[in-house]
Order: sequence, then structure tokens, then C-alpha cells
Amino acid sequence: MRPFRVAIPDSDLDDLWRRLDHTRWPDELPDVGWAYGVPRDYLRELAHHWRHRYDWRAAEARLNQWPQFKTSIDGADIHFAHIRSPEPDATPLTITHGWPGSIVEFERITGPLTDPRAHGADPADAFHLVLPSIPGFGFSGPTRETGWEYRRVAAAFAELMGRLGHHRHGVQGGDWGAVISRELGRVRPDNVIGVHLNLIPGAGAGAAAEPSQEELAGLSPAERERTWASWERMRAWNRDKQGYADIQSTRPQTLAYALTDSPVGQLAWIAEKFKEWTDSADRPEDAVDRDHLLTNVMLYWLTGTAGSSARLYYERAHAPYWGEPPEPSPAPTAFASFPRENFLVLRHIAERSNNIVRWTEFDRGGHFAAMEEPDLLVGDIRAFFRDLRTTGPS
Repeated sequence: MRPFRVAIPDSDLDDLWRRLDHTRWPDELPDVGWAYGVPRDYLRELAHHWRHRYDWRAAEARLNQWPQFKTSIDGADIHFAHIRSPEPDATPLTITHGWPGSIVEFERITGPLTDPRAHGADPADAFHLVLPSIPGFGFSGPTRETGWEYRRVAAAFAELMGRLGHHRHGVQGGDWGAVISRELGRVRPDNVIGVHLNLIPGAGAGAAAEPSQEELAGLSPAERERTWASWERMRAWNRDKQGYADIQSTRPQTLAYALTDSPVGQLAWIAEKFKEWTDSADRPEDAVDRDHLLTNVMLYWLTGTAGSSARLYYERAHAPYWGEPPEPSPAPTAFASFPRENFLVLRHIAERSNNIVRWTEFDRGGHFAAMEEPDLLVGDIRAFFRDLRTTGPS
């Protein structure tokens, strides 16, 4: 375990400001809004804020309030924050980010989770947090060899928790973090006491055909309605929003040249997802603080990991198990449903391969739950693991 501190050289920041000052802007069709991608006027305004008002050094200082480390596992340098609770009996919990996120996502939930007493909550609900950066992302990147798909990542994180002495622990995640967290519970049920997810992979409606009458017959009216909504959302996703994943699953290296050379390109690639995937109306800032978003973008830009983070899509799409249904997981699993999540998860499908013991549906929030609705997410995590302590695993 090597202590790690974020310390970006001034020369890297000077290079970023120079590139922003000399951005070559494309043309744009009139009156199309977000339909063709990020509007130029909006992106110009956001880039101007990044260049002239955003304070990286303040963000860097906040990140450095977390004890951070690196360790080598399976040929990769794994970066993580290890934030211990003041409560000695706190439950160890790994929280894993996704794409295009980072550990920056968890800035607003670490205090309430590690020190509930200081936030007016029950100290019995405290957690020791481990926040790893996925290999290829941020300070865990770039990776140096092929093969870093999610099962290998899960094995590396299991090894990390063992090295930290957390042999019994919980896991939480959304996006790729959900895939990795679920896999940890599946393959390490003796170590993982519970899996809390805000996305369940493979548990939405299929997009190939409309839901059949046979499929709908045994469902409650609410679940039938949710099934139709899930199918419609999946159809819209495949028509208009799947392109980024297709590129990252097939040609991540070609994409990397543009995003590693142009900060505005990197900004647009990420900001678009924060607009489309959050509970926002006109711009990402409706749901996520602007500077918080930019700090997340900075972790991609300053580490040059646009390409290596995209490789996770390629490795998954070219893994031997690609296209197979999810293997059953015995771990007690909770699902927190936020309405603007990309994929509506269906309980009757989720229960086929997951041991669902808690299911909560919220009336607001989207894909980046820890950034958008930290209080809701914290409350659901606390309640799930509190129930496990009271009743034991099922």
C-alpha cells in the first residue's frame, strides 16, 4: 500500500488553459437544441467557466482530504480512497463508480456514511468506505495490457478488500459499479454481506420485440406498466443513445486521439451524458453542480484516460461470456430505482438471477444518484445494511 496524494503540476494546468484558449469550434445547425449533440453556445459557456472561474486547486484540496493509496494487483496500479469511520464497529463498504464517472461522484455521501453521528443519524449505521478507481480510469489508469473486463476488475477489488483486512463487507454501485458490485456478490458470497445497486445489469425489457401477452399475464398492473415503459425506453436508447457505447466497444483507440488532444472534446463527451442521463431539464446543471461535473471531467483529462476507460467496453464486448444471461447471484441484494435512470429495471426479471431483499422506488433522481440525490441514496444504503444486521442474510 503506497500513500497517494493528488498533486497536478502547474505545467499540466497551463497546457489545459492554453488548449481551451485555442479551441477550434465547429459549425452548428440552427434551432436543433440537444438533438444532434451538445449545443455549441452551451458548451462555449461551460468551457469559458472551466477556463476562467473553475478552481482545480480547491477541488484537489477536497480530494486530498480523503486518505488515498495505490497498490499493485494483477499487473495494474489500483488507486483508492480508504475513509475510516470514527465508529469502531462500522461496516466496511466498497462503492464503485462507472463511466463517465469517477470517485468524485461520492464527495457528498462520504461524510454521512462514515460519520452518521455528526450528521444527526444513528452511529450504528456507520461505514468504513473503500472507493476504488476502476483500472483504466483516473489514477488507476491507464491500464498496460488487454483483458481488463469487469470480472477481472471484481477479482482485483476482492483482493484489495482482503489486503485491507475487510474480509466481510458490503458493496454498492451504479453503472459499471453495479456490474462489478453484483459480480463481487456472486463470486464471493462468503465475503460480501450485501449488494446495494442503483442499476441491475440485464434486468430490463428486451428491445427486439414488444412484450408478449404471455409475459405480461402474470404481472401486477404496476409491473405491466413498468414493463411497457422499460421496453419503450430501451427502444429509444437503441435508436438515439447507444452510439457512444458502440464506439467504445469497437474502436476505443481511435476515439482516444480526439478526447486526449482536445479538452473541449473530452468535456462534450462527458457533459452530454450528464444532460441525458440525469433528472435535468435543459442542461446538466439542473441536476449536478457545475464545478462538481468539471472536477469529474478533470480526472479524465489530467490522467489522459479517455481511451483506457473506454477499453472496459471493448473488453466486455469481446469477452467469452458476452451475450450470455447473467449468472445467478446468491448475495442479498437491494435495488434503489431512480426514475431518470437510463434503463428501467423490472423486478420480475431481476428476481430471476438476483436475491432481491429490498426494492425502493424514488420519485426523483437519475443515473448519477450519489451526485443528484445524495440524501436519498445514503438513506437507502443505511436502511438496507441495517436490515441485514437485524435479520441476517436471507
